[in-house]
Amino acid sequence: METILVIEDKESMRDMLRQTLEAEGYQVVPAKDGAEGIKKLADESIGLVLTDLKLPKKDGFEVLKAVKADNPLLPVIVMTAYGTIETAVRAVKEGAYDFLTKPFDTDHLLVLIRRAFDAYRMTTENIFLKEEFADRLGLPKIIGKSSQLQDIIAKVQKVAPTNATVLLSGESGTGKELFARAIHHLSPRKDAPFLAINSAAIPRELLESELFGYEKGAFTGADARKLGKLELADKGTVFLDEIGDMDLALQAKMLRVLQEQVIERVGGNKPIKIDVRVVAATNKDIDRAVADKTFREDLFYRLNVFPVTIPPMRERREDIPALAEHFMKANCTEMKKQPVALADDAMDLLMKFPWKGNVRELQNIIERAVIYAEGGVIRVEDLGINESSIIDALAEHVPMDGPLHDVAMAATRIAESRRIRQVLKQTGGNKSRAAEILQVSYKTLLTKIKDYQLESKGGGSL
Repeated sequence: METILVIEDKESMRDMLRQTLEAEGYQVVPAKDGAEGIKKLADESIGLVLTDLKLPKKDGFEVLKAVKADNPLLPVIVMTAYGTIETAVRAVKEGAYDFLTKPFDTDHLLVLIRRAFDAYRMTTENIFLKEEFADRLGLPKIIGKSSQLQDIIAKVQKVAPTNATVLLSGESGTGKELFARAIHHLSPRKDAPFLAINSAAIPRELLESELFGYEKGAFTGADARKLGKLELADKGTVFLDEIGDMDLALQAKMLRVLQEQVIERVGGNKPIKIDVRVVAATNKDIDRAVADKTFREDLFYRLNVFPVTIPPMRERREDIPALAEHFMKANCTEMKKQPVALADDAMDLLMKFPWKGNVRELQNIIERAVIYAEGGVIRVEDLGINESSIIDALAEHVPMDGPLHDVAMAATRIAESRRIRQVLKQTGGNKSRAAEILQVSYKTLLTKIKDYQLESKGGGSL
């Protein structure tokens, strides 16, 4: 519910405005003079100020100045008696959204208020548009048909209409922000801002200021008040990426946000009520971080209301063709190139690659391949992937913290895969001869070729 501070010294007028606005679903905070209005501005969470210009104690201009000092973006509509329009125009020049001349039609007032709220939302969203890529703020496209992906989509559709806090877990590059945006777009908050902030990419001191804002004089260089992004994202969704890297002191502040929906600016002591939904993400083992005392257990429980785990791309390989096609089309459009297709052996290579960088890595490889592609076809050489890079990437996934048996098994698979590839190339794909060289049965070799995904679509072996 949007809250309007109404400052009017005449009781009958104040009561009429309150009844009119409450009938439209607004919450009204009344004040009988400028001083009381300024005090309530400090004590309440206000979305818009409707004030008379001629007031006892402190006039409308002093109210306007106080509003702009507290929140430069907060809309103010001033009311003035007939014959003092020049004064109202001056108020607009000093920051008021608009003015009304008494007596006025209440329908006109309601239209003006709706426009002011819309302008406020647009202004806050434009702040984010300047800081993010505008083309990433459209409705998210989640590409794929794997059972794992469909399960995640079902969970997103179930939780999105609620206000529940969501914790997205998964390796870097799996698309956690994409799912966070989907949650926002499918929620009642979709018309309000979506704010994404990476907890690992910003130093602790700067991160606190970015999230909570600061008061003038809070530190050297704080020449004016700055609103924090949590405050600017009011009524919307906040996506806290890499929450596992957040400093413990900031974790305590975020706990208060989740528990009480209250923030305090750096250098301030006034609690500010906000209304935000939090979607957090991490690529770390938060359970282990809690056990190691590097992550607050109480914050973890607050974040983990609705956990969603996004699997790495190597565990949902059936999504690779659709993702590759999507990225090819997008890059061809952006580069103004004719559509391209993947050669069969190039697709085979994509299906076998370990994808340490997940979807983001595939996106980068396809972008590079589209640049190199000629004749409308992406070939193996255009991908920039070779056998050694596949083996090296696989080697990085050998578990080094598990049982010795698991480490040995993973290392064996890599070594056998490399040796079989080498011998098959040496024999020109002759499997009988390769089995003799490797000193294994023909049937064993066929089993390993299939197990290690060494068979190409054409029936030969890579």
